[in-house]
Amino acid sequence: MRLQLILLALIGLGLAGGAGAWQLSRIGIHQSYAPKQPIAFPHKIHAGDNQIPCLYCHYAARTSRHAGIPPASVCMNCHSILEKQTVEIEKLKEFVQQQRPVAWVKVHNLPDFVYFNHSQHVLSGVACQRCHGPVEKMERIEQFAPLTMGWCLQCHREHAKVPVTELQRASASLSQRQKPAAGLDCASCHY
Repeated sequence: MRLQLILLALIGLGLAGGAGAWQLSRIGIHQSYAPKQPIAFPHKIHAGDNQIPCLYCHYAARTSRHAGIPPASVCMNCHSILEKQTVEIEKLKEFVQQQRPVAWVKVHNLPDFVYFNHSQHVLSGVACQRCHGPVEKMERIEQFAPLTMGWCLQCHREHAKVPVTELQRASASLSQRQKPAAGLDCASCHY
């Protein structure tokens, strides 16, 4: 009987320890985080049904470290002429009339010691959905990927290109040359 109690206690401790270790391994991972926003913005309608390209609204992603959230005036490019008005569009108009920015809640957070440059990824041809998931199907935007170092490195490894030889480089036209490989050294993301 005493042996059974000891075994039961050890099993209980093992399960509790395993659960605790799993919880500790999730610190800093905000996958599936989908905060309520001041205006319910349905990406499913805009990027999905209406097929508005990500870079129409997030135009800064081409040239900046940050994708940026567009000012409400960009939204009004379309919404000022649409006949169908909703409560959410009325909220948007109110922000524009009051010349106040919408206080959007940030969804994708990286640690301060990580440098992520949207323009490098956009110009390298990485689809927005690779990191942000199927935004065109989301009613409320959520953090799709874990955004951990291991997750990022997996993608960098998949996109590392075999360097071309000098002879191949010299004979290839500019359009045939390979784009630079995704960096795997620490300084690519930590500086």
